Formats: sequence, C-alpha cells, structure tokens
Amino acid sequence: MKVNLVDIAHARSGDKGDTANVGVIALRPEWYPLIAEQLSVERVQNHFVGVITGSVERYELPNLSAVNFLLHGALDGGGTLSLKTDAQGKVFSTAMLRMVLDVPDDQAAALSLPAARAR
Repeated sequence: MKVNLVDIAHARSGDKGDTANVGVIALRPEWYPLIAEQLSVERVQNHFVGVITGSVERYELPNLSAVNFLLHGALDGGGTLSLKTDAQGKVFSTAMLRMVLDVPDDQAAALSLPAARAR
C-alpha cells in the first residue's frame, strides 16, 4: 500500500551554516518503527538528489518517536552567502513529507495506516 509520509508524521527543519536539519516525528508512537525503517540515509539522499551537494547523516530518537537528518551542502553556503529563496532551510521539512512510502498491505493494516491520497 502507498502511504504519504505527511499522513503519518510531521517534521521540523532549520539550518546551521550550509547544513539543513530535518526532524521527522511519528504522529503515533506505533508508527515510529516503520518511519525509522523506511527513512534510510540512502532514501533521503535520493529524495533530495540535485538539491543537496553533500552527505546525509541520520540520528534515531526513539524516545521522541523521531528520526533526525543533517543534509550537508543544502544551502549554497548558508543564509549569509546563498541566493536561494530559502537559505535557512525551512522548506526541507515540507519537502521531506512529500515522500510516499511503500508498505506491505498486511503491515499497513496492522498499523491502521491511512492510504495515500492524490496530492
């Protein structure tokens, strides 16, 4: 089953220099293991291909039902150097939530996940 990440998580983002920080927080604690499984470094790097020029670091925060990512090379040098419209990285959380997850039907049913809607 296809699941929109935005339907099972919320996210916050910010910046430090040329690095964007994106935290993805499960809306329900029981959804956290799925989010942690699905949002790998490789998947996030592929999602932001052409947008970031550096590596991706991942940190699990199970006590908060969250996964945090550092996206290096995301801001063209940072807020004081970049000509990007959003040089502070605020839109990276919205961009992350646009991911669509492929979840096995039985797992989706067991977790009562909402099916993806057209956006």
